[in-house]
Amino acid sequence: MLLVLTTGGTIDKVYFDASSEYEVGEPTVPHVFRESGVTLEWRLLPLLRKDSIEMTDDDRAAIRRACEEAPEGRILITHGTDTMSRTAEALTGLSHKTIVLTGALAPARFRVTDAVFNLGLALGAVQSLPPGVYLAMNGTIFPAGKVRKNREAGRFEAM
Repeated sequence: MLLVLTTGGTIDKVYFDASSEYEVGEPTVPHVFRESGVTLEWRLLPLLRKDSIEMTDDDRAAIRRACEEAPEGRILITHGTDTMSRTAEALTGLSHKTIVLTGALAPARFRVTDAVFNLGLALGAVQSLPPGVYLAMNGTIFPAGKVRKNREAGRFEAM
């Protein structure tokens, strides 16, 4: 069984015409998995609905606690891209757990988005990697603590 822990971020953002702003909405993972025909057993835990820029150390502690308490050994976390690397580092050291964080640079609800591709990459990675903490973005798996977001290039890269 896989745990899918959602924390918000661009992947779950929706556009509100009334305010001309984006807000974090409901988790999109169930919709993406259903449309993709995912048959793997999984459980959804919507933990936070935040833009990752607004995440605090207390939020990261709550994410870590949820991972520690989860009976599942494999955890996929959707997260905003701005501080995903920082959260990944905060999760290191959880023995016997394979944790993969992913997100998107454009909301999953958009016609053109990297969300579906990144979720597929993360789903494959969490099933095949050994215990540890990883980021799945831009077609690449990065180990926690060795990746950063390059805002100018619009991608993640190894450090």
